[in-house]
Amino acid sequence: MTMKKALTIAGSDSSGGAGLQADLKTFQEHGVYGMTAVTTIVAMDPHNGWQHQVFPIEIDTIKAQLATIIEGVGVDAMKTGMLPTAEIVELAADTIKKYNLKNTVIDPVMVCKGADEVLYPDHAEAIRNSLTKVATVITPNLFEAGQLSGLGTIQTVDQMKEAAAIIHDLGAKYVLVKGGGKLEHKYAVDVLYDGKDFEILEGERIDTTYTHGAGCTYSSAITAELANGKTVKEAVYSAKKFITAAIRHSFPLNQYVGPTCHAALRLYE
Repeated sequence: MTMKKALTIAGSDSSGGAGLQADLKTFQEHGVYGMTAVTTIVAMDPHNGWQHQVFPIEIDTIKAQLATIIEGVGVDAMKTGMLPTAEIVELAADTIKKYNLKNTVIDPVMVCKGADEVLYPDHAEAIRNSLTKVATVITPNLFEAGQLSGLGTIQTVDQMKEAAAIIHDLGAKYVLVKGGGKLEHKYAVDVLYDGKDFEILEGERIDTTYTHGAGCTYSSAITAELANGKTVKEAVYSAKKFITAAIRHSFPLNQYVGPTCHAALRLYE
């Protein structure tokens, strides 16, 4: 038996709901073998309002992980998540180019869930200038799309389309702007743009605050489906179904946070 293989270059979420933990769970649900290059470790302080503590990994350690995975095993698809410095953003972009990696999904993580300011202001520009250029698919949420496009606050589907077009011009083959529950709309709306056509993905709008790791899960579901041989559009539509089920069956971990249920589609639907 041979399994397709996927790489995530991402941070570790100690609570298990987001980051590489979410990626690995999602890969597994899609029958894909997952591998990780850890970029940072994120812990949360249970005695101080779940405040995030971020511990970046040395870049040589990340390089060693990447060599292990790419040169030692090989990958069918890959994604990026939290990249804590501009230098690590550049490393991710250079790695994609050096090894001519295909099926690259860029999740341009700029904030931790619940925050409203860029976690690493100096690397937003690095994502815009280098990582976007090597993306098969880039998956910004509304905040990230506003940062990458320069449009700022995005509140309508038309603004999502405008942002997608600007980001596509930066070099990404496909742009998926995720509106989710943040957009004032009767549906959870995402916009997919391939440089020619806009496609509007409408899903059930689920009234919950338990969405920790939703962005990671969505992008890793796309990655897994690309590894399995799906086209980008097929992968995105499949991932939309997957994340909708995961949010529908999300649950609380504690008084601060609740993750999506990665096994929801298999177990409950």
